Amino acid sequence: MTDKKWFVLYSKPRWEKKLDNALIQKGIESWCPLNKVEKQWSDRKKIVEEPLFKSYVFVRIREDEKTTVLMTPGAMQFVYYLKKPAVIRDSEIETIKHFLLEEETKIETISTTVFKEETKVRIRKGIFIDAEGTVLRSGKKKVYVLIESLGTVMVVEFKTEHLLKI
Repeated sequence: MTDKKWFVLYSKPRWEKKLDNALIQKGIESWCPLNKVEKQWSDRKKIVEEPLFKSYVFVRIREDEKTTVLMTPGAMQFVYYLKKPAVIRDSEIETIKHFLLEEETKIETISTTVFKEETKVRIRKGIFIDAEGTVLRSGKKKVYVLIESLGTVMVVEFKTEHLLKI
């Protein structure tokens, strides 16, 4: 029996593949699930591989390897659930891998995170990256965040997956 567990690691935005490769180079078991997506350009269509879970990379490590993982370029922090690093069951990883092998299967992820009003958040993507704000209103897919800067108040609408509770 091994004491290694699957953890979820936040990456810098659009660093999922780079982080996965860097962790593998360090000898750490890492997995960034990729989804084949058809992209349309003005002159052509192309199938590209995009991370299935934006800003997430899975790592299978022992507790004492967490510092090494966090010192990897692109790694931000572990995902927490109930104030502990979230642990993913091996069976859940295998299920995701199985579905990704199905040719006709289309996988889309939708955030289930709900931000309560007055929650302090940090923006993880876009021109307001790393800015902090306060949730004014939250829906299933979008959150309205109050950002105070330069002596003015801006109310900006964000997708829930672009926010991190602080």
